[in-house]
Amino acid sequence: MANNNTLTSPTSSRSVTETVNGSHRFVIHGYSLAKGMGVGKHIASENFTVGGFQWAIYFYPDGKNPEDNSTYVSAFIALASEGTDVRALFELTLVDQSGKGKHKVHSHFDRSLESGPYTLKYRGSMWGYKRFYRRAMLETSDFLKDDCLKINCTVGVVVSAIDCSRLYAIKVPESDIGDHFGMLLENEENSDVIFNVAGEKFHAHKLVLAARSPIFEAQLFSGPDDASNEIFLQDVEPVVFKALLHFIYRDTLNEDDELLASTSTSTSVCDTLAAKLLAAADKYELGRLRLMCESLLCKDISVNSVAKILALADHYHAMELKAVCLKFAAENLVAVMRSDGFEYLKENCPLLQSELLKTVVGCEEEASAGKSVWAQFSDGDDTNGRSVRQQIWEANNGGDINQNLWVQLPDDGAADTGNAMQLD
Repeated sequence: MANNNTLTSPTSSRSVTETVNGSHRFVIHGYSLAKGMGVGKHIASENFTVGGFQWAIYFYPDGKNPEDNSTYVSAFIALASEGTDVRALFELTLVDQSGKGKHKVHSHFDRSLESGPYTLKYRGSMWGYKRFYRRAMLETSDFLKDDCLKINCTVGVVVSAIDCSRLYAIKVPESDIGDHFGMLLENEENSDVIFNVAGEKFHAHKLVLAARSPIFEAQLFSGPDDASNEIFLQDVEPVVFKALLHFIYRDTLNEDDELLASTSTSTSVCDTLAAKLLAAADKYELGRLRLMCESLLCKDISVNSVAKILALADHYHAMELKAVCLKFAAENLVAVMRSDGFEYLKENCPLLQSELLKTVVGCEEEASAGKSVWAQFSDGDDTNGRSVRQQIWEANNGGDINQNLWVQLPDDGAADTGNAMQLD
């Protein structure tokens, strides 16, 4: 009898254990003011995600260990989301701000670990050092500059998987189309239109501009055929138009020092390159560029700047930035109302004040736990006798405003609750 057994090709698989790495920089401004907050009390960074889990850096200005009597500062990396037995490698770096590169590094990476990666059992578990650095030495070192510390953190989450794919692969490089179009702009090759901006000339290509912006398309291809190829622009600065062209051709921002300049300097937010580029993005209907500018301006939101950034966002249809400004202003209402920017808002943008109050009401409804927004008016802050305008809302006819009330805040900072109105 014939043997009908057939031989099948062998199969294979492999288990791959590796780390998914991510980094976060935590900048601590006002270190001297953080001292004295108490042993065991920390300043937390914003949560960041690595390997599907959220993490945070905890910095203890007075140390975590009561037995050390605030001799050391402490630093830890904490698991900030739900997780069980999360295995990871960690690195904490205290950055040398002198430029010498003599950073203080505590790392699991690039060294053998006798017991393997560190295991965090549950949310709130931490890895780090109670004696991260002696405080007296820190305060006279190059790690502290302008009352500011910088801590870099790297987390490597250990993951294991069965890889059943082929053992060989061909790597496809990242797209370089932006580089090619960028060279087209820089070399001015075959350019067919010239923009004259305050005497500075920029050579460009009509088809590229039209493909990116409907405004340029209408401007360049809707006129008479014999129209001049030189276009004079009066409402934009050369540096702004140069950044605009860079985005149109490369789909990126030229992130130089001027574009990334913070409004925390003496420069008004309206005078920053990011704000002017936002105006240009709105004019030429470049949605992605507008979002990029919103992201830059969002990083500079503060009590003193939020009102003017809000006005900018509203004027140039930056809806994401506007929503963030309204939320921030509502959550820091009393401090914002004391700022010069709020006076500008009150005088020039009354409708935005109405939107701000709607946001305050929304925050109040969401505040099922924690401090009420209106409780800010009696938290003892020094208001210097400034008047605070509360607008009372009713759910009548889609939430129209039906009356206004000025509440006078005494010099001691406590609200005159006899005049306060209850928001239901």
